[in-house]
Order: sequence, then C-alpha cells, then structure tokens
Amino acid sequence: MAFKVIWSPEAESTFDDIINYLESEWSEKEIQKFIFNTEKIISLRRQNPFLFRGSEKEAIYEALIGKQNLLLYQIKEDSKRIELLSFWDTRQNPESKFDK
Repeated sequence: MAFKVIWSPEAESTFDDIINYLESEWSEKEIQKFIFNTEKIISLRRQNPFLFRGSEKEAIYEALIGKQNLLLYQIKEDSKRIELLSFWDTRQNPESKFDK
C-alpha cells in the first residue's frame, strides 16, 4: 500500500522559493527539471519511504533532488503518511538545516 504524502506549510513555502529563484536566475527548462525530479522523488517515497538515508536528526529522512536541493521528510508508519517538511539548498550552512 502506498503512503499518503502531506506537504507542510514549510515545504510548500521552500518549494515555492526554489521555483521563484529558478524563474529569476535560470530557464524554464531548469524549472521543469526541478519539478519533474521532485515529483519523481515523491513518487518513489510513496512506494518505498525508507529508500533514502536518515539524517543526523532522529526520524527525519533526506532525499537529494538534483545537485543543490534536499527534501527533508518524516515517515509516519502507523498512519501510512509521509510528511514533507522542507526543501533545503545544499549550499547553505549545514547547521541551519533543522532550524525551522
């Protein structure tokens, strides 16, 4: 059974921030590539939520989307849900990843 994916307000906001950045600095091709890769990663999570590595913070998992963006998520096995927490630019200070 596939897990249900829930987007947190933080995940929606940081996803939109990345799209806005790509719109101002890159091409439509890069935007579509980011969206496609994000959808692909989320689809893989739905079928196999433990496919990617855990982080140093307990119960939070990381999935790399392209070279510069990381998706942080939690798995709620009892309710068969994956909660998308945030998208994070890998060029940022690693210590700030869990500040939000």
